[in-house]
Amino acid sequence: MFQTKKGRRRRLIESPLTPQWLAIIERNVPYYRGLPPEDQRELQRLTQVFLAEKSFEGCNGLDITDEIRVTIAALACILLLHRKTDIYPLLQSVLVYPETFVAPVETHEPGGIVIEDDEELEGESWETGALILSWREVLESVADPHDGCNVVFHEFAHQLDDEWGVADGTPPLPNKSMYKEWARVFKVEYDALVEADDREEETFLDPYGAESPAEFFAVVTEYFFEIPLELREHHPELYEQLRLFYEQDPATWRGQT
Repeated sequence: MFQTKKGRRRRLIESPLTPQWLAIIERNVPYYRGLPPEDQRELQRLTQVFLAEKSFEGCNGLDITDEIRVTIAALACILLLHRKTDIYPLLQSVLVYPETFVAPVETHEPGGIVIEDDEELEGESWETGALILSWREVLESVADPHDGCNVVFHEFAHQLDDEWGVADGTPPLPNKSMYKEWARVFKVEYDALVEADDREEETFLDPYGAESPAEFFAVVTEYFFEIPLELREHHPELYEQLRLFYEQDPATWRGQT
C-alpha cells in the first residue's frame, strides 16, 4: 500500500530508537547530554527519520557501521531542533572517508584568473544531493565539543544555506521580517572579519569565515553550538540572529552555564 512521506515519518517517529543507537548518541554526541528531555526526544525522532531517508556510503575502504551513521545523523539533526524543516531536503547521500580526502578546488583570482588545484579536505557539501565527511574529523570534533570546530555542523550549515539554491550565507529564515536585520548584522560582521583578515589581525572568529558569506555562516554556526557563551560575549548581535534562526539558545544548555 502506498504511503505518503508524512505517513512514513509518523510511523518512524512512533518507533523508539534501539538501545544500541541511543547508546551511540549518548556516547558520541556530547551536546545531547546538555539538552532538556523534550529536546532529547525530538532529536531522537529527527535522527530516526534522517537514518531512514538518507543513504551512507563508505569511501577508501571504510565500512559504514551503525556508529558512523547514528553519530553523523544525530549531529546533523542538532541543527534542526525546534524548526519547521523537511530534514535536509536536498541531501540524498552522505559519503564518509576514513580520513581527510583530496578534492579538486578552484580559486578565483583578480582579473578573472581561475586556478585549479587539489586540496586536502575534512568535509564538503555539494548542491547535487551529496555531502562528504572525514570520519576521523567527525570523531575529533566531538572529542572536544567546546573548541569551536565541528565539521558536521559546518557542512550541514552549508546544506541549510543551499536550500533556496544559492549559497550566500542567508538560509531560508523563519519569517520574512527577519531578513532585513539578518542582512545588516551579517554584513557588518562579515565585512569586519574580512578587513581584520586583510590586516592579518588576530580575531575571535576563525578567519576561514572571511572566505565568503557562505563560509562565514558555516563557521559561526560551529561557534554558536560549540562555544555559545563566548560567541554571545564577543558578538552579541550575531548570536541573537543565530538564536532566532535556529530557535535554540545553546548558551543555556546544561554544561554551558
